[in-house]
Formats: sequence, structure tokens, C-alpha cells
Amino acid sequence: MLLADTLLSARILIVDDQDVNIRLLELVLRREGFTNIRSVTDSYEVIPTFASYHPDIILLDLLMPGIDGFAIMELLRRRISEGEYLPILVLTADSTAETRRRALALGAKDFLTKPFDQIEIMLRIWNLLETRFLYRQIQRQNQQLGVQVKKGLRDLDEAQMEVISRLAQAVEYRDENTGQHTLRVGRISAMMARVLGLDDEQVELIRLAAPLHDVGKIAIPDQILLKPGKLTHEEMEQMKAHTSIGARLLAGSRLALLQVAHEIALYHHERWDGAGYPHGIKGTAIPMSARIVAVADAFDALTHERPYKNAWSISRAVEELRSHQGTRYDPQVLDALVQVLEQDGLLSRAYAVSQ
Repeated sequence: MLLADTLLSARILIVDDQDVNIRLLELVLRREGFTNIRSVTDSYEVIPTFASYHPDIILLDLLMPGIDGFAIMELLRRRISEGEYLPILVLTADSTAETRRRALALGAKDFLTKPFDQIEIMLRIWNLLETRFLYRQIQRQNQQLGVQVKKGLRDLDEAQMEVISRLAQAVEYRDENTGQHTLRVGRISAMMARVLGLDDEQVELIRLAAPLHDVGKIAIPDQILLKPGKLTHEEMEQMKAHTSIGARLLAGSRLALLQVAHEIALYHHERWDGAGYPHGIKGTAIPMSARIVAVADAFDALTHERPYKNAWSISRAVEELRSHQGTRYDPQVLDALVQVLEQDGLLSRAYAVSQ
């Protein structure tokens, strides 16, 4: 976890045309211990303030005279680099589905209606800030890895591997108690890759990269990620964004490991029949690594307990996956899973993850 002192020093920009709302938010934030707060009531001052202040989070009202919150997000989107995660928390009295959908489409990371609960808004702010600082930490790590490649280093050292491993587990801990799902997916993906005839280097890359398949979930709000019931259409669309977010987070590296992790993060929810996301590609256009992880991820989810279901038997899980053979999943990859399961000792080794 990040140090509380680091988060409390974060730069917070409040944008609201009502002084009373500004004063309330400032009071709540200062009482929580935040010290670096700047407020803007004139919407025309938002962009100049953004350029000079470089906020870590923006608390944005939507309904304002002059330039409204939607227009501000349009302007901000042109000024935020593609690889940057800048959380915008929308605060508005308009709770209609269309307003929420439009705000999320323009880049809002979370959404609260007024009047807001003070405890809830602080939880959202803490979560969004922690995500931003983790995101920046990962970017710095990627830059350091790129420098090492330029110096001719071929392999990640032990410290770098630990950062990647801990990142995968940090994402997993948000919606799974043990954090072991990612490690199991990596192991069984590697065994399937070997059965499919991939060379030793590719097998090892998939083993190490597969645990990062859901790294984009680090930017998904808890109320969506941890929701026990069915997601709404808008919530599902935001959940689907974890593939693109994860890909952006891992993009741009010259390291083979992060290149494989990038393609897995982006494509592991594509379907063999083309009905998946985010790009709707199909068949062999989907990278083999992503096709393998899609099956391994689904198999592990089915055979382990989740808040909404009990663990299934291996035979029932295989039967369920087979029912989607040739539609959701690559038939060849499903055959590889069955072959792995039939080989004595391999399955037990796949789940013998160290504590």
C-alpha cells in the first residue's frame, strides 16, 4: 500500500461555481488531513489552473455557467497524455443515466450525486488517489526497464520481478481474498502453452505475463468491481474498459515480457467468434497468449469459490467451457487444457502456488 503521507500531499483541484460547495469540500478534505487543495469557481479558469497546478485529482461539478463540466472534460482530454491516469470525480445533482453515461465517456473515473455522503466521498477520493500513484509508480518502473534494455540487459532482475508480481497480486486482492488467482492462471497458462508447442522462451513469458491480465482493474471503482449483483449497462461498459486501461499501462516497453503482458491485457476478453471486446477481433487474429489466458482465467474462476458462487468440480467446469468451444474459446486451446488436466501431477503442480 502507498504511504498515507504521500496521498495526503496530493494536489486536489475542486471545480464548482457554488462557494458553499467549495467550502464544504475543503472542510471535509482538510479535516481528513489533505493540505494541498486549490478551488476554482470560474469555469474559465479551470484550464489555466490545471496547466500551472498539475492536480492529482479533480473534483468536478457538471452544471456551471459559462463552460460546463462536460466541456471542461473535453478540453482536459486534449491536455492529458494517453499514458497518464488523472482521476476525475464528478459531483452533480443530475443523476440521470444519460448524464452518467456521458460523463464516463468523456473520461470521468467515478460519479457521485449531490448531496454526497462525506464518508463515501472520502473513500472514493482515497481510492482514486491510490490508483493514480500506483499507476505512476508502474510507469516509472517501465521507464527504468526501458533504460536497462538500452544498456543491453536481457533479463529482469529479482527486484523488478517482485514489483511485477506484487502489482498482479495488488490488483487481485481488490476482489479476491487470497490473491492466488493470478499465480494459478500464470501456471496453468504456461502448461497449456507447452502442450500447444510453444518454445521454452514463450512458455516462460506467458507464465510471467499472464498474472497481469487484469491489471487494468486497478482503475475500476470499487462499487463496480465489488458489486455483488448484476452490473448495469453503464457499469459493464466501465468494467470492460479494464482491458484498454491495462494495455495502456503496459504499453511502450521494449521488454518481451511486458509486450506479451500488453497483448494479454488488451485481448483476453476477445472471443473466437468475434463477439468479444474491446475490438471485436476473432479467430487467429487474437494473439495466442490471450487465447490461452482467456481459457485459463475462466477455468480457474469456475473451479474456485467466489462471493457469488461455490467452486465447481473440474469436470463441470470443463463441460461448461466445452459448451462455448468455437464461439467464446479457441477449440485448440480448450483441447490443450483437457490434455493438461489428463496428465498426472500437472494440475496439482499448477495449484501448488507458494504462500
